[in-house]
Amino acid sequence: MPRHTLLVHAHPRTGSLTAQVTGLLHARLKDGGGTVDALDLYAEGFDPVLRPADEPDWEDREKAYSPEVHAHMDRVLAADDIVVVFPVWWMAPPAVLKGWIDRVWNYGFAYGRSKPRLSGKRMLWLALMGNAEEEIGRLGLSAVLDLQLRLAVSRFCGIEDSSVAIVHGTELSGVPRALRPQRVRELLKSAEESLNGALPR
Repeated sequence: MPRHTLLVHAHPRTGSLTAQVTGLLHARLKDGGGTVDALDLYAEGFDPVLRPADEPDWEDREKAYSPEVHAHMDRVLAADDIVVVFPVWWMAPPAVLKGWIDRVWNYGFAYGRSKPRLSGKRMLWLALMGNAEEEIGRLGLSAVLDLQLRLAVSRFCGIEDSSVAIVHGTELSGVPRALRPQRVRELLKSAEESLNGALPR
């Protein structure tokens, strides 16, 4: 049965490698017979700042949050699979993505119920990092992202089938210009393989 994917993109430049990866995964998901809801947080002007209207009320898990947040909640609920593509800056996801989690993955919706509303979904966090795989491992960044995203967000919200994948070595400034197209193709292939491994058809 065809699956519906919420594909979240978190990079401000339309020509970035992150955008290219998102475009490739969008095409791959549609070619597989599924439907895709493409959520570009920057292009849609999502406000990542948590304001009082979207701050959890621990006395009321039925609290009505802002209309913008409820619209995003509906998009999350409608998805069978959730794929989030983002660069890693300062050893963490971009602020716009953190703000999306803060505002949308909220008490009473994503967590705080005896039966999690998001259970049964599959999720892939696909991070693009400039460092080589060896350096990322030495610094422990893979473990940090896994703890932050797979455990502290996905699993905490009832999504057991979740993984974090990293596309390593995305910094191209040290690659000769003549060799960059080939390097980009290699990085795109790595991203597609991560999707295939995490969300098999």
